[in-house]
Amino acid sequence: MRLPLLLAAFCVVSACAPPAQVSKNRPPAEVGVGFGAPGGLRLAAAPAAGSTLARDFMDLTFAMESGRGLATFSRFEGPVTVAMTGSVPATASRDLGELIGRLQGEAGIDIRPTTGAATITVEFTSRAALRRLAPTAACFVVPNVSSLAEYRRQRNSDAVDWAEVTRRERAAIFIPADTSPQEIRDCLHEELAQALGPLNDLYRLPDSVFNDDNFHSVLTGFDMDILRLTYSPALASGMSREEVAAQLGTSAATGGASPDWTRAIETALGRSGSVASRRAAAERALGIALASGWGDSRTAFSWFAVGRLAAGTDPGRAMEAFDQAAAIYARLPGGELQLAHVDMQMAAMALAGGLPDEAARLADRAIPVVRRHENAALLATLMLIKAEAMDALGNPQAAAALRMDSAPYARYGFGPDKVVQARMRDIAAVAGRAG
Repeated sequence: MRLPLLLAAFCVVSACAPPAQVSKNRPPAEVGVGFGAPGGLRLAAAPAAGSTLARDFMDLTFAMESGRGLATFSRFEGPVTVAMTGSVPATASRDLGELIGRLQGEAGIDIRPTTGAATITVEFTSRAALRRLAPTAACFVVPNVSSLAEYRRQRNSDAVDWAEVTRRERAAIFIPADTSPQEIRDCLHEELAQALGPLNDLYRLPDSVFNDDNFHSVLTGFDMDILRLTYSPALASGMSREEVAAQLGTSAATGGASPDWTRAIETALGRSGSVASRRAAAERALGIALASGWGDSRTAFSWFAVGRLAAGTDPGRAMEAFDQAAAIYARLPGGELQLAHVDMQMAAMALAGGLPDEAARLADRAIPVVRRHENAALLATLMLIKAEAMDALGNPQAAAALRMDSAPYARYGFGPDKVVQARMRDIAAVAGRAG
């Protein structure tokens, strides 16, 4: 294998590049994607009492991402309105409208867009301004405020502490305006879901945005089920964990998360530390998962993290890790998108290793799945990998057609043309071809 190029490949496909910036002057039609009718993901039936969904709901609802427990259940009581303020990007109104339509139809929530004062305000501002308040967050949601200025005044007070909220009255979502259309949409999905419902993420969930593995970028059928349960008439703000559990016919006990595994996986996938130290953390997470006997997405994700971090220096270990991750995801209900992410990583390795047939095969297997899950950045990357494979196989016409077809997805997923072109050059370099 060409190791320097392989390392570059995994920087390209694993989001090592700087965040894409959106041109404020780009017309809306130029970033349209056309995935088809929104809400194509499954709509599941209401959960039975005592179901796995009910237990997942308990663990999502009565804790925060930090691990801090929540004493009471909270939600909005009554109709919810959503307004956008600030430097609203061209694509945001369409994406918010589609999301609200899904929340109405799939989760049964009484929610609608509005202008002016709203229950939930989405404010768009610069990434730099948000990083000064939350350095590690792409976007975030805060209770009991309606603007960034109000949040600055209330910051570090109990008023903006989710643990002090017993009934939700107002919330504000803060999203960078100067990023790609897809990141804006993804922030709308995750932060609006958390403004309305659970504040926690669980790595064990294979089919959810309520998971810090970041595989899913739009709300899934599972997520809609969780939000429908949040707004069940059987529940009310102020209930204790025991009271909610009794209504759902499930246990009030916690799901037994492993803080050691979580710390290891977060270190492995963080931005600080050397590659060697992060790789050691990934191996540590994998060791914990295997010793614990988990057969779920946590073990698969541990293998995936090992593969990503080994690819540049130890392709044999990387391939072993991706094979192991793929085998677990393939048998997990709801694991098809994760398997597509693994396929993309392996396709890049095949391309770098001079195996264009294998790269094209893996891309072909992943592309329909990724299209269904509306991940434009991943779809464009797969199409560009396949285009390089077609060039290597002596079919430049097919390669040119793929690059043309990938353009709208690339613009939506990565941002302005200069970022798209840089991504194309990087993938061409992976294939050993000058961009």
